[in-house]
Amino acid sequence: MITVVGSVNMDLVVQTDVFPKQGETVLGQLFTTVPGGKGANQAVAAARLGGNVHMVANVGNDGFGEELLENLKRNSVDVSGVTESTGVATGIANILLSDGDNRIIVVPGANYELTLACIDEMKETIRASKLVLLQLEIPIPTIIHTLKICADLNVPVLLNPAPAGGFQNEFMSYLTYLTPNETECEQIFGPDMEAALESYPNQLIVTLGSAGARYYDGEKHVIIEGFKTDVVDTTGAGDTFNGAFAYAIVEGFELTEAVTFANAAASLSVEKFGAQGGMPARADVELRLGSDWR
Repeated sequence: MITVVGSVNMDLVVQTDVFPKQGETVLGQLFTTVPGGKGANQAVAAARLGGNVHMVANVGNDGFGEELLENLKRNSVDVSGVTESTGVATGIANILLSDGDNRIIVVPGANYELTLACIDEMKETIRASKLVLLQLEIPIPTIIHTLKICADLNVPVLLNPAPAGGFQNEFMSYLTYLTPNETECEQIFGPDMEAALESYPNQLIVTLGSAGARYYDGEKHVIIEGFKTDVVDTTGAGDTFNGAFAYAIVEGFELTEAVTFANAAASLSVEKFGAQGGMPARADVELRLGSDWR
């Protein structure tokens, strides 16, 4: 079982041919609402691959919250650990898409109502988990409390440090895996990526977008190439990587195999619209990998 402790948002997506400059108004081509939030995205990614996934989160008692819960259920995510707050709106992410790239503003809303008491109520679920998956779109005290519970229960933890501004160096002693992208890695550890990787062998995995991912195995730097793909929307690619990586680790894949599997899943996710729209099933990932990849 994978337990995801994290955010659930509704993504408000606008597509345009050009990003507006300060003070500029431009015309857009599309507006839509799609389920998102890094926690929910990663939960859906792992569940679509076949994982037994439990979500621990908080939403508002509103239309967006109801819709997001139904979406998680449709994707076979257990929502018994999702609470609802009255008087606080469900979190949203305002996503601006242009030319295959994105800019995102997150308003946490009810995500910041995920309290220490909520985590305590899910302690037995955490105890039964093979891996707990975290991001940084919920309150930092809740993150720290979850890390300490996982340490007490000897449950492995994967932290995707996004947004990286909430990261604290003391987290590292609690983590089995940390998966920043290049920008997040520099923000956390400074410009020398190789030195950072060498400081945390087999623990720090840096995602490189279309170039794949890399880590240090204690003796050498391991670079795992990405997959060629036709990009439609990069939103959720990192979340797909993390959900797929978590799934692969729980399935018993070796580290290189898990990163390769996650790269393939992420490459599929960008070929469709929306954070969750292109998240693949395991059969799709294996087809992209080919029969002789392991």
